[in-house]
Amino acid sequence: MAVDYKHELLALIEIVVAEKASDIHFSVGSHPLIRVSGKLLPLVKKPILTEADLLGFTKVAMRPDQLERLERREEVDFSYETPQLVRFRGNAFWQRGRKAIALRLIPNVIRSFEELNLPPILESFTQRPQGFFLCVGPVGQGKSTTLAAMLNRINQTRAEHIVTIEDPIEYVYTEDKSLIDQREVGLDTPSFQNALNAAFRQDVDVILVGEMRNAETISTAVTAAETGHLVYSTLHTNDAAQTISRIIDTFPGDQQAQIRTQLSSSLIAIFSQRLIPHVNGGLVPAYELLINNTAVSNLIRENRIHEIPAVIETGLEHGMIDMNRSLAKLVQNGAVTVETAFTYSINPKGLERLI
Repeated sequence: MAVDYKHELLALIEIVVAEKASDIHFSVGSHPLIRVSGKLLPLVKKPILTEADLLGFTKVAMRPDQLERLERREEVDFSYETPQLVRFRGNAFWQRGRKAIALRLIPNVIRSFEELNLPPILESFTQRPQGFFLCVGPVGQGKSTTLAAMLNRINQTRAEHIVTIEDPIEYVYTEDKSLIDQREVGLDTPSFQNALNAAFRQDVDVILVGEMRNAETISTAVTAAETGHLVYSTLHTNDAAQTISRIIDTFPGDQQAQIRTQLSSSLIAIFSQRLIPHVNGGLVPAYELLINNTAVSNLIRENRIHEIPAVIETGLEHGMIDMNRSLAKLVQNGAVTVETAFTYSINPKGLERLI
């Protein structure tokens, strides 16, 4: 009897929603697995997946052109939305000669800074007329969710033309005061680079670049921030200093002085976040915030990036937040245990002085 993979996928998605899971994984030879509060849990009541199952699920979730790319052994990013408007960001790939899929749930309600436990100072970075704001951290740490909250605050408060360039589109915005055009790489535009270049001719005020993957995209994004646009983007880096180094090191040696100069003047702030286990279940963000001021700008221009962590630690009066201070506050508020805080600290000795 043929399996109705659309029905089966919707049934699994119901479990994801009911269990408040963030992700679901499909891999041949395993039960489907869901991630709840950071932990992977097998759905043992569901049968172990076969190659036929993976083919069936990809046919339901992906467009024909995406399936063709997958069959060419490419990794494929895609989005999938159910009739109930439950939305996922997906990646299909091959492992040991077999297909596998990872789906991440994208909440259909964009939450506020308060609901996400983000620092109120982030709102000030939605009011800037231009500049470059980066939200960074490893995969799955809430970067897209934070940027969605920031874009939605602009949407609620100002009449701006916002363009998002994503691969794939994640959060879907409901227009309020702003005009919002969402462009998906591979569907609406050939590349991030093409879409960014076109934005200069589209009377755009705010640009979200879903990911900066190469020097050309970074260079164009920085130039956009210099020329009157408010630009938001992400990088998979661990902290502010590493982010600046990564951006500069993306360029050949003879171009690094120029990008340092551009970055030193266009950068607004770098927000680095981690989602860590709350004592009552669920996850809560801990974060670092670097705000560009004269001192930071000079350090970037003079290539003294290694001094930036010290500036963040001593920059409390300027609104900066270092990760240890954020962790210590979570401990003091009873949100996380001391053990958890030390697990996530990259400078445990510094944390000891604060707890």
